[in-house]
Amino acid sequence: MNSSRLPMRPRRVAVFSLHTSPLEQPGTGDAGGMNVYIAQTARRMARLGTEVEIFTRATSSEIPPVVELAPGVTVRHIVAGPFEGLDKNELPAQLCAFGAGALRVEARQEPGHYDVVHSHYWLSGQVGWLARERWGVPLVHTAHTLAKVKNAALAEGDKPEPSVRVVGEEQVVADADRLVANTETEARELVTRYDADPADVAVVPPGVDLERFTPGDQGAARDRLGLDPDSVVLTFVGRVQPLKGPDVLLRSVAELLGRFPELRPVLRVLMVGGPSGNGTERPEAMEQLAEELGITDVVRFSPPQWGDDLVAVYRASDLVAVPSYNESFGLVALEAQACGTPVVAAAVGGLSVAVSDGVSGRLVEGHASRDWADVLSSLVWNPGVRSRLGAAAPEEAARFSWQRTTESLLETYVRARKSFRDTSWLGEATA
Repeated sequence: MNSSRLPMRPRRVAVFSLHTSPLEQPGTGDAGGMNVYIAQTARRMARLGTEVEIFTRATSSEIPPVVELAPGVTVRHIVAGPFEGLDKNELPAQLCAFGAGALRVEARQEPGHYDVVHSHYWLSGQVGWLARERWGVPLVHTAHTLAKVKNAALAEGDKPEPSVRVVGEEQVVADADRLVANTETEARELVTRYDADPADVAVVPPGVDLERFTPGDQGAARDRLGLDPDSVVLTFVGRVQPLKGPDVLLRSVAELLGRFPELRPVLRVLMVGGPSGNGTERPEAMEQLAEELGITDVVRFSPPQWGDDLVAVYRASDLVAVPSYNESFGLVALEAQACGTPVVAAAVGGLSVAVSDGVSGRLVEGHASRDWADVLSSLVWNPGVRSRLGAAAPEEAARFSWQRTTESLLETYVRARKSFRDTSWLGEATA
């Protein structure tokens, strides 16, 4: 396609993130990589001249209706249902209220206020679908996770995604003008599992903040966290829920110590994050598991960390484990590698893209504690290998940047507007 004939970049984008706000702390509740994704790309879009208005559900009466996230980026809190105590599975009942609130905001503006709607997650996609029809603008949708994919690889103790979500995703896929996939694998899943038109799917990998997440002094980081400089530190960062597999790391550590009891005095395991999803039903489950496994003396549980505190966690670690059962990409893996820390990750979803096996970390097939212990022991006992992987990790992470992600999203918006304009013209011509 001749790019010179494409429309210009949008002046203003409406971003829908119904179930979680980019203002929330990632690592607990429903806040995670999606929050980081939205906040990072919105900031950069604004710097490139595209204003961003983010619509999210109000979860407190104390939050102002409108908050400036950054120059050119505003967050609009839409009242839809009770402020607190509403589970994500209960949110479909609030779609009408949220949609009405978003439409009222647009109705107070001049016609053509928004050029594009970008919805994140299927709940937002349902509202984005409505806004597309009412505002006469294209809908770009990012799923972040897909119910059919999650249900095909459930963790032990996890619950399958309900049919209402499956149907909702199918509807959004059918009606969006462009679908943004994190990887080629996700693009294929949209086509094969949801009958998406391949021509409507754009692969746009997420990024990492390469200015914040950088290599640094491991000794200083350990001193900041109160860790012995000679410890071997294994770390999990993320939401504590079955999907993320925190139990896989704990069980593999128990297996490791069973094989090599001499490691106990030096091995330290950091579990950084808060309960989320089905993990909120048993918020103390990982602490109880550590006790059952007899490893409480080597495990430290910490709440979610942010900013320089999170950087210190990565720098202090010898290895970061990402044992997820499903991961659309895996921002934790990128952040750790950017800090010069090798990653041991499950060979699922986007982790196979984010981690270069044998170069910046190791990929593990499956989630058996025996297999994970094999890989961990091969690295724990070989500091030279860890050093080699860690030295290569920042360069691998540098393949992904939020600037590149943002520019690709803007190009996707441009093409969605061109496609939508052509479709609208055809509709008028055949009416």
